[in-house]
Amino acid sequence: MNDRFWLDTPLEKMNEAQWESICDGCAKCCLHKFIDDDEAESAAPTAHIQAGEQIHYTNIACGLLNTKTCNCTRYEERTVLVPDCVKLTKENIDDIFFMPTSCSYRRLHEGRGLPSWHPLLNKGKKAKMHKVGMSVRGKTVFDHDVELEDFEDYIATWPIEDTD
Repeated sequence: MNDRFWLDTPLEKMNEAQWESICDGCAKCCLHKFIDDDEAESAAPTAHIQAGEQIHYTNIACGLLNTKTCNCTRYEERTVLVPDCVKLTKENIDDIFFMPTSCSYRRLHEGRGLPSWHPLLNKGKKAKMHKVGMSVRGKTVFDHDVELEDFEDYIATWPIEDTD
């Protein structure tokens, strides 16, 4: 695999190995999210989000997440075991409005390149990502430990957005 394949291979042309390696492994996609339509009208609309609506990320993680490694413990079966789990694909990449702006797929899709902490830029290691606080490591509770009506009490206040 070309060491910097993402620079000249569009997402839709990547092979399976390339596609999977774009995932930075931060596990923010494993966090529960909700759309708040009571936000101020000044919120900038995004694809599929109307003016006045905002996506809030919680620090509530899917029960399948290994919170130390930030990997799904049942990756191949995740969409069967968790019907709300969205498998990001080349076909649905245009609908990634719910992914944080730090998501590497979203960054490449929007022409912003990979962040400096991405494992592909750091010898395949997640250490820099964890060090700069861009992963969910040490910041979550499990969904089976929180009542649905209490989700708003768990809005994430740590970096969900880009830092570089």
